[in-house]
Amino acid sequence: MSTAEAAATAEAREPGTRIKSSSPRQIPAVGVVTEDEEAQGVFTSMDLNRVIKLLEETEKDDLEEKQLKSVKKVVQCYQNGLPLRDLAQIFKILNLCAGKIKKQPHFIEPAYNILKLCGLPFLKKKVSDEITYAEDTANSIALLGDLMKVPSSELRIQICKCITDFYHAEPPKQHIPGYQQASSLYKIKMAEVGGLAKTMAQSLALLENQLVEKLWVLKALQHLSTSVNCTLMVKAQAASGICAHLNDPDPSGQLLFRSSEILWNLLEKSSKEEIIQQLSNLECVLALKEVFKSLLTRGFSHYDRQLRNDILVITTIIAQNPGAPMIECGFTRDLILFATFNEVKSQNPLVKGLKLSNSYEDFELKKLLFNIIVILCKDLSTIQLLIDGKVILALFSYVKKPEKQKIIEWSAAQYEELQLHAIATLSSVAPFLIEEYMLCQGNARVLAFLEWCESEDSFFSQGNSFHGTGGRGNKFAQMRYSLRLLRAMVYLENETINKDLCEKGTIQQLLGIFKNTISKYNDKEEAILLEIQSDILLILSGLCEHHIPRKEIFGTEGVDIILHVMKTDPKKLQSGLGYNVLLFSTLDSIWCCILGCYPLEEYFLEKEGIFLLLDLLALNPQKFCNLILGIMVEFCDNPKTAAHVNAWRGKKDQTAASLLIKLWRKEEKELGVKRDKHGKIIDTKKPLFTSFQEKQKITPLPANCPTIAVMDVAENIRAKIYAVLGKLDFENLPGLSAEDFVTLCIIHRYLDFKTGEIWNEIYEEIKLEKLRPVTMDKNILESITTASENIGKMVASLQSEMIESQACQDVQNEQKVYTKIQATHKQRELANKSWENFLARTSNAKTLKKAKRLQEKAIESSRRSKQPPNAVFHWTDIKGLNTTVPSGRVVTVESTPARLVGGPLADTDIALKKLPIRGGALQRVKAVKTVDEPKKSVPT
Repeated sequence: MSTAEAAATAEAREPGTRIKSSSPRQIPAVGVVTEDEEAQGVFTSMDLNRVIKLLEETEKDDLEEKQLKSVKKVVQCYQNGLPLRDLAQIFKILNLCAGKIKKQPHFIEPAYNILKLCGLPFLKKKVSDEITYAEDTANSIALLGDLMKVPSSELRIQICKCITDFYHAEPPKQHIPGYQQASSLYKIKMAEVGGLAKTMAQSLALLENQLVEKLWVLKALQHLSTSVNCTLMVKAQAASGICAHLNDPDPSGQLLFRSSEILWNLLEKSSKEEIIQQLSNLECVLALKEVFKSLLTRGFSHYDRQLRNDILVITTIIAQNPGAPMIECGFTRDLILFATFNEVKSQNPLVKGLKLSNSYEDFELKKLLFNIIVILCKDLSTIQLLIDGKVILALFSYVKKPEKQKIIEWSAAQYEELQLHAIATLSSVAPFLIEEYMLCQGNARVLAFLEWCESEDSFFSQGNSFHGTGGRGNKFAQMRYSLRLLRAMVYLENETINKDLCEKGTIQQLLGIFKNTISKYNDKEEAILLEIQSDILLILSGLCEHHIPRKEIFGTEGVDIILHVMKTDPKKLQSGLGYNVLLFSTLDSIWCCILGCYPLEEYFLEKEGIFLLLDLLALNPQKFCNLILGIMVEFCDNPKTAAHVNAWRGKKDQTAASLLIKLWRKEEKELGVKRDKHGKIIDTKKPLFTSFQEKQKITPLPANCPTIAVMDVAENIRAKIYAVLGKLDFENLPGLSAEDFVTLCIIHRYLDFKTGEIWNEIYEEIKLEKLRPVTMDKNILESITTASENIGKMVASLQSEMIESQACQDVQNEQKVYTKIQATHKQRELANKSWENFLARTSNAKTLKKAKRLQEKAIESSRRSKQPPNAVFHWTDIKGLNTTVPSGRVVTVESTPARLVGGPLADTDIALKKLPIRGGALQRVKAVKTVDEPKKSVPT
């Protein structure tokens, strides 16, 4: 073949040129195919635009046969896969075929065959084809959802098969030279982009009475709901549409299984709140109710039990919505019945013959039923149903010592977990059913169970469950949940319950339990023991608050426990094991169990409790400062407290007053109060204003609403610091620096400043409301404002005087230091000069003699010129002594050993006359006689 002929043939076939199509860009029919590839029959060159044009024609007589033949050729051409570049045109052909099916049923087969091709891998010529043709691919795949409207069961099923094939991609039947298979995730991604899940979910409405097709659609949606498609499905109201038909007849059981799986995926991967809202209608809840009842009463297989539990979990999630019609459809009553029929006998036909085994699924069902009761009790409309169902009695059947002899339907580990779960459920339900709780003698049951928990009975706890954490091999888990139940009941502040507890000796019993936990303390159960101790203290606080007799029962034994906790190592507060909660409970118990009872206050003070409180305050725990200071304020009402507070000393001998003033400065810094570098007032009109108050504009409020200035008193610790220092007497606070005194001026006038601030707010509100007070009131308001400002100026002036006085004092102190330094230097100079003289005398004989003469002259001049008559004169100097320092009879020369110079007086007139036998220098001997020894007399 010549070159010209080849060019003509290529022009006739146009296999590699771009042709016009409905897509935004021009897409070629197929890639350029070599002669060898054509010989292998991989791709046959074909003009897809011509096929599309042929399908669009409608006037010729034999047109249908030609159209079917051309489509058949397309199917044969692409039997090994669809190139991405041709996808838009192939799907246009598919859409045209689908449009003709209603009038020309023969087009079902070609449309079906093209859909089968869509299940094959997509092919790419270049690596960039996936990006280049992404838009066309997404639009083409989205068309599959629109084709579900075609009234053909075969096509609908094939569309679903095609979609499921996206998630189970198979390799191409034959390798195609020049093409690569697109990524296995490419189809899935394009389905997400094109919104296929939404149209597939909407197609369910077309298949209400067509079970087979519906099952295939659910299978496709099950695959699609494993990704971000869930958001699109939610928009199509898929959750409500699927849930409403859960109970539709289906012999195979696939409908319920696939529907529940889709609902699970939607709850996990999309907006949970939106799903709950969709499912919270009467139709959906009724469907769930019927399905659950059917599975519970008639389902016996392992699969049925698992599916039953899944439906109950979905129901539990829906029950969290108060608007869900759980009561209206009777589902709540049935759930309460199923939760309690084992413990409370019922004649209801629903549970007649119903029995739970100890299988894992039935065990999970029991726990799920306990859990849904906790959720249902939050709706007050459910309370009467809980009373009718005897829920409290059923749950209390677990609050008892395990009976070894009795044969029970649960294993030991299962029973223990159900026991803990039941007590935890009681903690949530019992506060709503106080009368039933008391009728069941709830307090007595719980206290008896606590007594068993504290006993030494042999009991090996499994501690495997969530509720049993930290309780393996002991009864700590049972004790923890029992105390939680008591705490929930005590905090209702119901006097009947609290009085009953106190009459049964709860306070003494809890104090005994606390002591035992201290003795049983170990690192393994540290967290659970701390929680138990915290709950005990909180329960005691609730019982003793506002009741002096109960505080007396708490007694010194309780105070000792509180003091023990307060002595905890401060480093443990940062360990994250519940020490912060325990400390909070301890401080709360000081407030509720000690304050107000004078004997306990006295005992607390005697045991240095105030010192421990101040030690905690010195650690500067921001969470507890407010509470500790509140306790300090109350304690200061006791006249003996001030002495203890003033006697306390912290690090670097810090006093309590200094600590409180330091906390004040720190608080004002955090609040953004304006102060200069010395802590002096800057704005005398608003000396206490915080940065928050500066930003907030004053707005008129009703008389019963506190203003910003009033709220400021409760929101920070300044008012409490003022109260404590006021009770300690501002005038006699020890250990304060000048900076402390500057701050103390502000604290001293805190009440005056705050009063002026509130009056100023009142004046501003009157202006904003455009009210004009009478002249007298106006004058009073102005005088109050002026007086407040004058107090600010006076305090600022006093602060200035203090600062200046301190500056002068600092200068004086500095001058004293400099004077001391000068004296030290002068003394050193004199010492150096004396040393130089000494060296001169010892190294130069003339200098020594001169010094000796001067010394003798000075001695002589100091004596009397005339001696009194009959006076006896005694010489005080030693003749022949060659020293120029005042000397007695014995002189020790430290620079030269005595054995070398013969003793201290070897060269004098009273020197030793006897020489040592061994010769050498003169030395002192034991027995000597002195010549001309002076008589002993009192020197003059």
